[in-house]
Amino acid sequence: MNVGLLYSRIRRDEKLLLSELRDRGHEVTKIDVRKEQFDLTEAPAVFDDVDIVVDRCLATSRSLYITRFLQSYDIPVVNSHETAAICADKAQNSLALADAGVPTPNTKVAFTIDSAMEIVEEFGYPCVLKPVVGSWGRLMAKIDSEAAAEAILEHKATLGSYEHKVFYIQEFVEKPGRDIRVLAVDGEPIAAMTRSSDHWLTNAAKGADSSAFELDDRAKELVKQASNAVGGGLLGIDLMETGEVSESGDSEARQTASDVDYTVHEVNHTVEFKALNKTVDVDVPAKVVDWLEAKVEGGKQLAEASA
Repeated sequence: MNVGLLYSRIRRDEKLLLSELRDRGHEVTKIDVRKEQFDLTEAPAVFDDVDIVVDRCLATSRSLYITRFLQSYDIPVVNSHETAAICADKAQNSLALADAGVPTPNTKVAFTIDSAMEIVEEFGYPCVLKPVVGSWGRLMAKIDSEAAAEAILEHKATLGSYEHKVFYIQEFVEKPGRDIRVLAVDGEPIAAMTRSSDHWLTNAAKGADSSAFELDDRAKELVKQASNAVGGGLLGIDLMETGEVSESGDSEARQTASDVDYTVHEVNHTVEFKALNKTVDVDVPAKVVDWLEAKVEGGKQLAEASA
């Protein structure tokens, strides 16, 4: 197959994927989105003969627009524009999870400082203020006091981007010093890891320590539901453990506590997997390419059946 790879910078994640594709003899068309122009009706020539396109754009705006153009051209792309649009915006993400009945932290949105302060006071301290668009834990704030809330909200209100005028406020979830990142394809987990840190943010990009994690049946169920809620695809699904979690440092003892449940706080559509690949025994890029091959083959069979 011929795989088109949308990118603006080739990171370790993309290198892993490219290496696996080439090792299997697949053709790869690297498409630098900074150099392309998109017509309303005719696809750029670089997409000729491409069987499927993988969106690895760093910039959310580019991801959203290009996937929409590809959809208009009837060129298969993962992830889809609909999935990207939901996952790129935290408010849309939370709404999709809640609509699907997936447990997710209590969240409210306001558009003025006064209304946002009312939410903060309702949730109590601490609570969390997040940008509706953003990744790697950037611009997230744990609010511990009224004075901090007033200062942070006023600061956001003066920033130029309209997204900062949307105050996305979430209850603070007491997690056991870690969260769980699951890489899944159409709801089927490839692998999972915990990300642990003394800091309240446990993103790998913030230097959190990672360990392999075996999902129980409840976690697998939530991964499937969360994936379906946003339209499926190649996704990073983030869960936090809730309930009475053992204080033991032993990972197995903590994850098998009978009264542990989970909440899904985010689904990511241009998910990074280099840290996961180093942490688990699973060959992550190989599993991703298996999935891409199956999607292309399924598309060809469907086209032949309808011809």
